[in-house]
Amino acid sequence: MAWEGERVDSNVYTQGDVDRWVYSTCNICSVGCGCYVAVKDGRIVGVKGNAKHPTNRGRLGPKGENQWYANGSPDRLRTPLIRRGDGELRPASWEEAMALVVAHAKRSLDERGRNSVAIYSTGQAFLEDYYTIAKIGRAGLQTHLLDANTRLCTATTEFCLLQSFGADGTPASFDDVDETDTLMLFGHNLAETGTVLFERVMARKRRTGKPYLIVVDPRRTVTAEAADLHLQLYPGTNVPLLNGIVRHVLEIGATDERFIQEHTVGYEKMAAALETWTLERTAQVTGVPGDVIREAAERLGRTSSLVTTTLQGTYQSADATTACVAINNLHLVRGLIGKPGCGPLHMAGQPSSSANRTAGGVGTYPAQRNSNNPKHLQEMARLWKVDEHALPAGPEKGIEEILAMIEDGKIGLFWNIGTNPMVSLPNRGRARKALESTFVVVQDPFLTETSVVADVVLPAALWGEKEGTMENADRTINLLRKAVEPPEGVRSDLEILLDFAARMDFRDREGNPLIAYRTPEECFEEWKEISRGRPCDMTGITYAKLEEHNGLRWPVNDRAPLGTPRLYADHVFPTSPGVAQSYTKDQLTGRALTQEEFEAIGAGGRAILHPTCYLPPVEQPDDRYPMWLTTGRLVWHWHTRTKTARSPHLQVAAPHAYVEIHEDDAAALGIQPGDVVRITSPRGWIEVPARPGRTVQKGLVFVPFHYGSWEGHESANDLTADFTDPLSKQPTFKQSACRIEKTGRSIGKGPIGSLPPDAAGAVSSEHNVPLPPDMP
Repeated sequence: MAWEGERVDSNVYTQGDVDRWVYSTCNICSVGCGCYVAVKDGRIVGVKGNAKHPTNRGRLGPKGENQWYANGSPDRLRTPLIRRGDGELRPASWEEAMALVVAHAKRSLDERGRNSVAIYSTGQAFLEDYYTIAKIGRAGLQTHLLDANTRLCTATTEFCLLQSFGADGTPASFDDVDETDTLMLFGHNLAETGTVLFERVMARKRRTGKPYLIVVDPRRTVTAEAADLHLQLYPGTNVPLLNGIVRHVLEIGATDERFIQEHTVGYEKMAAALETWTLERTAQVTGVPGDVIREAAERLGRTSSLVTTTLQGTYQSADATTACVAINNLHLVRGLIGKPGCGPLHMAGQPSSSANRTAGGVGTYPAQRNSNNPKHLQEMARLWKVDEHALPAGPEKGIEEILAMIEDGKIGLFWNIGTNPMVSLPNRGRARKALESTFVVVQDPFLTETSVVADVVLPAALWGEKEGTMENADRTINLLRKAVEPPEGVRSDLEILLDFAARMDFRDREGNPLIAYRTPEECFEEWKEISRGRPCDMTGITYAKLEEHNGLRWPVNDRAPLGTPRLYADHVFPTSPGVAQSYTKDQLTGRALTQEEFEAIGAGGRAILHPTCYLPPVEQPDDRYPMWLTTGRLVWHWHTRTKTARSPHLQVAAPHAYVEIHEDDAAALGIQPGDVVRITSPRGWIEVPARPGRTVQKGLVFVPFHYGSWEGHESANDLTADFTDPLSKQPTFKQSACRIEKTGRSIGKGPIGSLPPDAAGAVSSEHNVPLPPDMP
């Protein structure tokens, strides 16, 4: 345990004492900090950290401390809305709204057939919600069009794990971060996206000198400033850098030959693909000096333990899955997996996107079953008591493919639950036009930017107003108790889904209602049976046990009653054809392999080493658009600010978007701090104030993605390209071409946003995150 002791962070506003504290988990990032919700007079009035929770020992990040303000926001939706004949959203009853949703769902199924209803959900709901979406979607609507913001956030996590290990589930955990000698953060700005985990890492490093910290990022972030070694690579060159590193590891003889021989397949093809990636070529392509690459490779080749984390800088880039597979390859050739302090820790961005993948609310079937395996479909049919031929099979569809189907007139209803795609999707102008052409249901606590395309809006409960479980980034299942009732007229996501299922009259083959459970805990008990015997087995979990032990990492069963700190300690991987969650895909093209092709790989319980070929980003700077654009997150905001913008503290800290530009590029363009500039890409334009400095490289600009009002012209996703990774189908937000022009306007010389002009600026002693100027 990295923490030396407890520190209970709190943020409470009330007159008089709090009436009660209710057990919960933070609902912001994927770290999963334990907390308690403060309740006074039936309202949420604050939050404090759970000192006994091993993840945080009472600490909370700035977003976590401020998440409760959204619950009491005066603009909460309290009644359904329907778009009337005048084109405006008007209040309606629940009966009227749900009847309209059901009518359109039935009409779409009648007129367009199966796979004409799409459900696009979130990474911030509960496992019970996701499992219910899976059951309604596949066994009720018989659609395979289930996707979520997870596709934009961490789909690559899932697919790189399928490629290398046969099933989802990140091998390492936060416990391994506490033990490892070397930690590599690859495209992972931990100081801003996981502040408590960053503090945990740095607390140990200050005390012991470990871990040796390697950061790979094209920006000089606060995380990079804390590194022992920063590899500041060119955009879109993750795969070349990893190829050069792994090749050097092989060249110096730092591999675990016995592990490779006994526990992997594919070594020869993998090694052959690396032959041309000398240090010289790698340096030329990536922009990282050869001696720095050598230093990193030799550290990674000699260290006795290694944890590698990844996040959006890897997932939202060209060849995303290939880069993550290369990281898996590094761990496998060194034999650094399944041991204390070792393994890939492919992170999640949102608090429960991992649960969505596990429970089957997105592309894959529940409990990591393979939709291309007839026996797995037969098993699901038996468990759900439905006809196996009614269950949709085959490869999943990502959100960009779903949008294309809408454009082709194949989808009659698009149900958006708890996410805000009109800010978060790339090339959002195209996405808006597509969604305006079909019937759209938006389920959310607030009117968001996505409401502009909604035909029906359903008001949903927030964190603290419902009960359920989340799966955080390292497989920890955490419990969130209900603290208060939602506002009058508001329903939980689960209640809305159950109402829809009842109105659709979904039945099993015995004529009984398809969904019999009525409460979250009853749902979880059914889910446990679905998970039995699968890699994510949760049969040993109860709500009471989760609260008693402050979360448990799956698998939790008779063999591991208190959970499993790391996967593959026995070095047996779920790659046998009858067990595997996927028959994998061609590593270069993304084509799904057949069962016969997968069997020919011959893994049979061994991990798979894949060749990692480099394909440059589809879009490159040119004479018209001479600069690279990348996007990312800030410490003060989460996702599209639906919740964090309603916290006065967070909104004051970062009220507007801006653009980081290298000071030399700014000087060449005559741009001063605070000048409003127009950034144009092949898809659109925005106007934001400039922040010259040395955080970004020459030729690269950075715009935070959180901002997206239709009137403000500051949405980074008006600019981003909607190309996707061929395996995970995750959009490549991080590499787009753009140009910058002065507008002649200025907002003054003070910087705007979360970071000072240079990322080496002030750092909070409490949270180890950057503070804006003039804030205590």
